[in-house]
Amino acid sequence: MRKTGSFKWVEFMVVATLLFLPHCRVLAGSSDQVIIFHAGSLTIPLAHMEKEFEAMYPGVDVLREASGSQKCARKIIDLKKPCDIMASADYKVIDKLLIPNYADWNIRFATNQLVLCYTENSKYASEINDENWYNILARKGVIWGHSDPDLDPCGYRALMVLQLAEEYYKVPGLYDKTVANRPKENIRPKSVELGSLLQTGNMDYAWEYLSVAVQHELKYILLPDEINLGNYQFDEFYDQAVVRVAGKEPDTFMEMRGSSVTYGVTMIKNSPNTKEAEAFLQYMLDPQGGLKVLKEMGQPPFVPCRVPTEAAKSSLPESLQNLVVIKD
Repeated sequence: MRKTGSFKWVEFMVVATLLFLPHCRVLAGSSDQVIIFHAGSLTIPLAHMEKEFEAMYPGVDVLREASGSQKCARKIIDLKKPCDIMASADYKVIDKLLIPNYADWNIRFATNQLVLCYTENSKYASEINDENWYNILARKGVIWGHSDPDLDPCGYRALMVLQLAEEYYKVPGLYDKTVANRPKENIRPKSVELGSLLQTGNMDYAWEYLSVAVQHELKYILLPDEINLGNYQFDEFYDQAVVRVAGKEPDTFMEMRGSSVTYGVTMIKNSPNTKEAEAFLQYMLDPQGGLKVLKEMGQPPFVPCRVPTEAAKSSLPESLQNLVVIKD
């Protein structure tokens, strides 16, 4: 009897401690987890957000699964894997693949830009710059790569940068000549995998987001705003770049057009952990919460976050509506 009583007393003290700890919160009816599928480029900031959120809600376990953004959507559409939140490196992936069947809304929360990454051991590392990089990539013996355009937005954006570079530098055939020097085996499922190939000397150059390059302490070439997909003021110029990728249904295709890099996040319909998901999004989209983490890790957030219309704002959970503004 004393053993049972002791156990109940310990259990009471644990609950009491959680209730009165500073900054800790309890979700009524909590199912103790939130499942997030996210772009690989968000891995490091989301890991930090996970720790902060779990400190705020000690009873909730954040379960994250990183992959290319289109692959994230495929897990939901084709594999029917349980998911609460999807965060995409391109908000258009949510619009084109998840809405309206699997999601109702889409919040734009951050931007980025493409850079060409390398290491001090890369071929011609001492020679490459923002004016000759495309010539370096076309040289025999140089190994460069990008992620799979069908699975990861960074992949089709890398091809867009090459298309735009041909126009910007006024070099006919730049795209074809450069891509001809990149064998298919240098195309990887997600862009963050390329970083390890660079660091182990198995690749000379790889296309990444600036935030990923900073977080992994890679060397990189900053490109002009006219081609780096990082400045919305050049969206009209970016729009001429077009890449064909896998569509919503098997054996179908869709065109992705160039535009400034914009990340999107949504909550999946019939989310298995609705309360937890909503609480995480409240934290993630807070300027003093997740958006602050993004900024500190080299990725510019939208403060406040954005939705395109009043109808889009009204479709959000009430707790998120004060965290967004209407801006297309």
